[in-house]
Amino acid sequence: MRLPIGALLPALALAAALAAPVPAEAHEVPLTVATYNIHAGAGEDDVFDLDRTAEAIRSLHADVVGLQEVDVRWGARSDYTDEARELASRLGMRVFFAPIYDLDPATAGAPRRRFGVAVLSRYPVLSAENHEITRLSTQVPDPVPAPAPGFAEVAVNVRGTVVHVYCTHLDYRSDPSVRRAQVNDMLGILAADRGPKVLVGDFNAQPGAPELSALWGSVRDAAPQGEPTYPAAAPDRRIDLITVSPEVTVEATRTVATLASDHRPVLARLHLPHP
Repeated sequence: MRLPIGALLPALALAAALAAPVPAEAHEVPLTVATYNIHAGAGEDDVFDLDRTAEAIRSLHADVVGLQEVDVRWGARSDYTDEARELASRLGMRVFFAPIYDLDPATAGAPRRRFGVAVLSRYPVLSAENHEITRLSTQVPDPVPAPAPGFAEVAVNVRGTVVHVYCTHLDYRSDPSVRRAQVNDMLGILAADRGPKVLVGDFNAQPGAPELSALWGSVRDAAPQGEPTYPAAAPDRRIDLITVSPEVTVEATRTVATLASDHRPVLARLHLPHP
């Protein structure tokens, strides 16, 4: 307990004050996290409108946001916009973009065409890495599962507590084998880090899916009673998830109804252990 300079307390009162327990909340650091598949800036109506996307993210009032399906100079569908930088600029946040695909430009001299995931943060980013996990490419004929980038990790300094935030976008196909391999790859990456962890993303599978079962030994679903997230207009499945390591406390979660994408964003109010 910090006392005002010059305060005069009787000896017994001073001893009692020093012996008083520190409130539990003094050992916790609040953090609001969101995950949002932005559909490359197109709404449920399939119309590209990055103003609408930015406003949907702004309305979440989140400290850290994991984004999926982010275009960076990808093509006409998103007006060749660098969505990662543009959203960060509009929202006044830091950004780390982790491409899944990094392709040659369609014409000589044009920027490279990139598509992937991103993490926005109001807090300082101490380090960032684009990890490889197993993927089945959509950009080549007859693809086979192989390591490829697009699993983002950022270490964020939240008021003195360092938290590792990971953003993922798992395979969408009905065959779960690639997602199962991706889960194992992600767990290996998480195991290399210490301290509180938050893993968010579009898992393209509901929490009870067998291919996700290995996750629940290392992290837990922040919103086990959460509402469906996809498709946005009439969602019937919960595939956009926020998961946390055991030392992270979940205060509240919310799925937000918006048609700014074909997915609904998920928001979680967390508490991190103070160092």
